[in-house]
Amino acid sequence: MGLRRSTVPRDAVHHPLFARFYARLSTAAEDRGGIAAHREELLAGLSGRVIELGAGNGLNFAHYPGAVSEVVAIEPERHLRRLAAEAALRSEVPVDVVPGTAEALPVKSEAFDAAVASLVLCSVRDLPRALREVHRVLRPGGELRFFEHVQAEGRAMAFTQQTLDRTVWPLLFGGCHTGRDTLAAVRAAGFEPARYRRLRVPEGGPALPVSFHVLGTARKPRT
Repeated sequence: MGLRRSTVPRDAVHHPLFARFYARLSTAAEDRGGIAAHREELLAGLSGRVIELGAGNGLNFAHYPGAVSEVVAIEPERHLRRLAAEAALRSEVPVDVVPGTAEALPVKSEAFDAAVASLVLCSVRDLPRALREVHRVLRPGGELRFFEHVQAEGRAMAFTQQTLDRTVWPLLFGGCHTGRDTLAAVRAAGFEPARYRRLRVPEGGPALPVSFHVLGTARKPRT
């Protein structure tokens, strides 16, 4: 599988109350918020070996296409990791759920054809380092698929996001930041964005700090 030893503690992230809240909220949002359709779009056309960052409770697993030969799903939080392991048993593609963090992926370099980041880059402690790790583990030409919270384009909402991110939001919601400039971070890590689109989730709902998302693909250069 290409795993390597890591110095990251087994439970480097521990949010027991938020993990239980997130597990219920994310499941409810699959259909009502349209998240399931976005997951389907995110993962369409993938093949080969895939590493997924912050797999949560494993809601992506049901959407991986049959051409995927293996998914290594990294999840640092114990409760969510247990739920992901249960979801892996129901998956139609092989999924191995592994403890670890995005900033120190416990896998060998250039071992994967694609990486998936789904509603996780908002909560990693060090976004540039996490993206450098993704760059390391992808083969040249490999894809990064991402579906993430993103900074709003409007100045007033962006200011609201920044205020929340500096104060109460990460404390209440497992380290989540609503307004990171994820696209800029992806480019800074050496990826070439191939295609992406901005969207609001849910599409017909009110504009909230967590409503703004980006869904897209970036590629590690071949040379």
